[in-house]
Amino acid sequence: MQFPVMNSAGQEVSQVELPADVFQAKINVGLMHQAFVRQRANARQGTRNTLSRGEVRASGAKIYRQKGTGRARHGAASAPIFVGGGLAFGPKPRDFSKKMPKKMRKGAIRSALSALVRDDQLVLVDKIDAAQPKTKAARALIEALVGEQSALIVVTAEQQALRKSVNNLSNAHTLLVNNLNVRDLLNYDKVILPLAALDVVTSIWGKGG
Repeated sequence: MQFPVMNSAGQEVSQVELPADVFQAKINVGLMHQAFVRQRANARQGTRNTLSRGEVRASGAKIYRQKGTGRARHGAASAPIFVGGGLAFGPKPRDFSKKMPKKMRKGAIRSALSALVRDDQLVLVDKIDAAQPKTKAARALIEALVGEQSALIVVTAEQQALRKSVNNLSNAHTLLVNNLNVRDLLNYDKVILPLAALDVVTSIWGKGG
């Protein structure tokens, strides 16, 4: 499909053929949801830890005599019912990570990119020049392309100055093209994709990638 290409001033300068296998794929909502849940789960550290009654530092002596007090029988102050005692069934370190086959992960990215095209949320730019980090210039660029909407700018590894400029803005963020993911692609009103990054997208998430 032919897709318009803008310049940094927001004017259409040409058109480019978007590969159908990446940007016109069948949109699988369930697959995108599975990839999103996997990404959130893999971001969890799983380092929470609580002490059980066997791990609490407390005296092992019986806290009061067995009979004659009128109270229930108890053997140690480390029992969960006492203040300072262990926690029953508390969280322990664990691995929350989920696995997903490579074919399904790539399919989820294709679905997300195709959804962006369908919903008119993708903006192609011929090039973005940013030799030095300048937040004012980055703000002007985003306003020219998408107005006041939030934007995700997909960049290549060489565009470090652009990343520093954009990441100072509250309604915009940058993402390395090699790190495309469902959460970030669908979390913004618009996704700005330079032509240099488009080539990388095609090579990684195309049928031949």
